[in-house]
Amino acid sequence: MISLRRKKSILAAVAVTSFALVASAVPANAEVGVSSTEIKLGTTVPMTGIAAPGYSKVAPAMKAYFEYINDNGGVYGRKINLVIKDDRYIPQEAINKTNELILKDKVFALVGQLGTANHLAVTSKVRIASRNIPSLFLNTGYSGFADVKKFRTSFMHFPTYVAEAKILSSYIKENFTGKKTCLLVQNDEFGADAEKGFATAGLTFDETVKYVSGTQSATTAQTWITRFAGAKCEVVVLFSVSSATAAALGVASAAGYKPQWILGSVGADSTTLKIALNNPQAQALLNGAIGVSFMPDALDTTDEYVKLFREVNTKYSPGVDFDTNVLVGMNAAMLTVQALRAAGQNPTRRSLITAMERKGSTFASAAYGNLAVSRTSRAGFTGYWFGKFNLAGALIPLDAGRTVYTTDSATGPVTKASAKRAALPAKGIPTNS
Repeated sequence: MISLRRKKSILAAVAVTSFALVASAVPANAEVGVSSTEIKLGTTVPMTGIAAPGYSKVAPAMKAYFEYINDNGGVYGRKINLVIKDDRYIPQEAINKTNELILKDKVFALVGQLGTANHLAVTSKVRIASRNIPSLFLNTGYSGFADVKKFRTSFMHFPTYVAEAKILSSYIKENFTGKKTCLLVQNDEFGADAEKGFATAGLTFDETVKYVSGTQSATTAQTWITRFAGAKCEVVVLFSVSSATAAALGVASAAGYKPQWILGSVGADSTTLKIALNNPQAQALLNGAIGVSFMPDALDTTDEYVKLFREVNTKYSPGVDFDTNVLVGMNAAMLTVQALRAAGQNPTRRSLITAMERKGSTFASAAYGNLAVSRTSRAGFTGYWFGKFNLAGALIPLDAGRTVYTTDSATGPVTKASAKRAALPAKGIPTNS
């Protein structure tokens, strides 16, 4: 028989061995949400609710690209696990779901959240900056998020709305001087940012219509179009979300009102238009409208990034129509993979933030131009190219060189340059080399 002392000795040895095995499986400097086999990320997006049409595709598109990366070795051998929560585009829900991600799901970082009001609420109430929780590639252009002092751990994806409005102003002045020009804008931070950009650029409107987020419908759009038609607007800028753009175009078409439409980047996705109007032919309403984009058009199958992302979408999200929202999601995911790699083989939240500051501007992306992120800025991309929509809803560049207009969110000038960007990484798998 084994003595009591001998039993205790054996149990102690087993305990030490088990602890050693567990310890060897945990990376050095282990961080919340990081194990030897997994990196857990989280996001809150409108999977249901008024903003769900189109935007509900963004997070699943990120997840699809991460699954593609996982099947090709992951990030230094770790698989990326994206936890998606439905915030219904409601700030309080974004707060609740973000707290769940941090406290219950214990994610390493947040990625790809959508909406200005939601992220303002999260940064204020969840206090992600003071808790040192990274929030990568925000899908909003609110210029305030570029402020590193106020939003130290947040990093933007989109160009700012101020910069976009300045660029639109430059184009309108070049091409529509003397025309009665009018504006539809959302009555919140999104719209205020745009108005700031237009004012900075010195563009004034003959008629401005503001709508409250969530009230957009065919009924409210009727009042917008009546005001634009009554003011004899010849050029109308729709700086609105997709559902508002859809309502405005649908009502205007039925009324036979045909100004020159100029669409902001947020509300100009043809697939979302079809969903919002429940009309398979709704993209035809875009025909002849002028739009801007910081990435290639989602229907441009000659583009190497679009081609790769379409292949990923077909394999990992079968049955999902590829559109701008899918493109945005996958682009954010590709950027995230590069950020995780740049954070090192044993990443921490601090090393991820440092990697973004030091190397973020070098990451490969479908976008034209580099991220403006640095130690002193959290800004995303800075430039747009102009195109005209055709009957199929595709945005066709207005010039062969795809001229990119670039500016800042302050008083800097708008400059032009030929489009350029980094080549697609081999097989669309970043190595950061």
